[in-house]
Order: sequence, then structure tokens, then C-alpha cells
Amino acid sequence: MERPSVANWEAGRRMPDAATVYQIAEALSVDSSALLSAADDSGEAPNVLLVDDEPLIVTGGIPVLQEAMPNANVVGFTKPSQVLAFFSENPVALAFLDIELGRTSGLELCREMLRLRPRTNVIYLTAFREYAFDAWDTGACGYLLKPLETETVRAQLSRLRYPVKGLL
Repeated sequence: MERPSVANWEAGRRMPDAATVYQIAEALSVDSSALLSAADDSGEAPNVLLVDDEPLIVTGGIPVLQEAMPNANVVGFTKPSQVLAFFSENPVALAFLDIELGRTSGLELCREMLRLRPRTNVIYLTAFREYAFDAWDTGACGYLLKPLETETVRAQLSRLRYPVKGLL
């Protein structure tokens, strides 16, 4: 690497290309996504979704998520179609998904979301332990049993597959 390039990176005038970010991550023994998320200075609050077909779970869960992640924009949905419409128009850092969403499976919703945006973190929120093995097969990075609690949410944030700047 040439000194002028590094000086431009340090001054914020330029960013290294993807291959260079990968090499830097290798040299530092860190995941390249950690470097990229640290470089995100957009200042926008990360979007966090709460999806459950029970309106009471959504209205009760939003304040818990807001307390656990005060810098996030928390949005709740009761219908998968609403989720996909929002998801296609907005970046989403983290989604908490119920597994039983009426006629739609949260497992299938997760697969569709990750097909559209593979770097979205998904944590399942369910009342049923028996879905755990099926859940891991979808690419999700967490699994919580209801009810939502601030401390269990915070514990999951340290395990996100793709760290998100601004969640805490």
C-alpha cells in the first residue's frame, strides 16, 4: 500500500476498495464486515423490525426493543406482505420474526428476506422451542423465546452475524 492512499483513507477523502478491505481484515484477523460496518458514518438510525401476527406482541414488544436499542428505528408489522414491502424499500439491520405468522411461515419469510438482502440479521422470536433446529437452517443468527425482555435482546446483539453500528 502506498502512503498517499493510506493518508486519503485516514483523512476520509477516499475509501479502500473491496479487495484491500479484505486484505486489511486478514492482516488484522477480523471479519471484513466488521471493518465495513465501522466505516459506515451515514448517521442514520438502523432499522429494526418486529414481526408477529399478534398485534399485542408487536405493541408490547416495540418499547422493549427501543429500550434495548435506543439508537434504532424500531418498526412493527403483523402481516408478512407489509414486511416485504418495507423491506424492499428500506435497509434493515435486524429483524425479529415470529415463526407462526398465520398462514405464512416465519421460516419462509426469513428465507425470502435473506434472498433479497443477505446481510440482514434475523432473530426468531417464538413461544415454541421445537422450531429451533428448523430455524437455524434458514440463516438466522438468533432464537429467543417469548416474552421479549430487554436483557435477552441485548445479549443477542453481541451475537449478530453482521455487526451493526448504532444499535446500542
